[in-house]
Amino acid sequence: MSNFKDKVKGVLISTALGDALGAPVEKLSYQEIKERYGRVESLKTKWYKEEMGYDAHKGKKRGNGIVTDDTLMTLALCNVYNIERRHLDAYDMSNEFVKEIAFRKTYIPEFDREDMIIERLFYPEKHIFLRHTLANCEPREGGYGNMINCGAAMYIAPVGIVNAGNPKAAYDEAILFAMGHQTSYGLEAAGVLAACVAKAFQSDVTVEEIIETSIEFAKDGTKQAIIAVTNAARELKASNCTMDEVVAAFQEAILPYSPMGDDVSRKLEKVGIPSNHYTPSRLGSIEELPFALGFILYNDGAFYKSIYDGINSGRDTDSIGVMIGVILGAMYGASVVESEDVALLETSNQLDFNSITEEFAETARQIIKSDIEKIAVLTDIIE
Repeated sequence: MSNFKDKVKGVLISTALGDALGAPVEKLSYQEIKERYGRVESLKTKWYKEEMGYDAHKGKKRGNGIVTDDTLMTLALCNVYNIERRHLDAYDMSNEFVKEIAFRKTYIPEFDREDMIIERLFYPEKHIFLRHTLANCEPREGGYGNMINCGAAMYIAPVGIVNAGNPKAAYDEAILFAMGHQTSYGLEAAGVLAACVAKAFQSDVTVEEIIETSIEFAKDGTKQAIIAVTNAARELKASNCTMDEVVAAFQEAILPYSPMGDDVSRKLEKVGIPSNHYTPSRLGSIEELPFALGFILYNDGAFYKSIYDGINSGRDTDSIGVMIGVILGAMYGASVVESEDVALLETSNQLDFNSITEEFAETARQIIKSDIEKIAVLTDIIE
């Protein structure tokens, strides 16, 4: 397997790994995870809702390697690239991506059945269908009016792959595509994460170089939040800190940019109450991306330790796991993931990472090759 293909496979498997590890504890706080589980370090973790009397047969199920919408939408984006075989923008969001999530069935492991992905999506992701298909909006305005969250960033890694080694191109394409879904700091996070994935494909890249890339491209509150959390990570590395101290420091660092804290659920008593949570702001940031970068830096890029720390920190655990996974998966390639974890992910989700990688890596290679050929033409022009 070529180094490029191995890195592509590393990104795709690590998407599913981080997703499935974090899914059983999603929305629990750090303290709640610690009290219920001690520490989660296995794909075979039981979903906390089952212990609360949740009947999986009447809804969705998690645990035992089952992935969520993060992985499903990532693979849907890979499929769009496989169809179009070129760089994408918001018009592709309104066309093939809508078809992937709302008109073409795939296996939904949480439901244990084939269905349209939209049946599984959270409201901010269903916004894609509402805006582009029902409202027939101008595609580049698709993100208008949406809840600002990490929904675009969580599946954006394929954009980094088709721009491997070129973080500026990855950032630009991620913004052009994801503006059909998100705006404000939700859109910004997608661009920055794509840039980090592209950077991670470079030979002998270091964790510090990836952090520098994220800060170079990030704007406004996203930039400041990444700086705050990664600065905290550097300080924490200098001393022998406990996980309690690390999580507390990261949460304190992110608070000025993401003030919701552990209150991440929508409840009856919150309806109609004014809030700046999830609303557009040049001063705000999602917390998943800064936390992901913080844990990668704190752990010097250690693969499993970074993901484990991320998912155990609480709140949006699956998306934090995904963001750590895609960056480090691009750095190290597929061999960094334990074979038994790959086998369980494939079995539980009816996925074949070899065939998925084979097709998408070839698509990405052809897109990059086309870019190189265009550069050669430009070189001839200026010489």
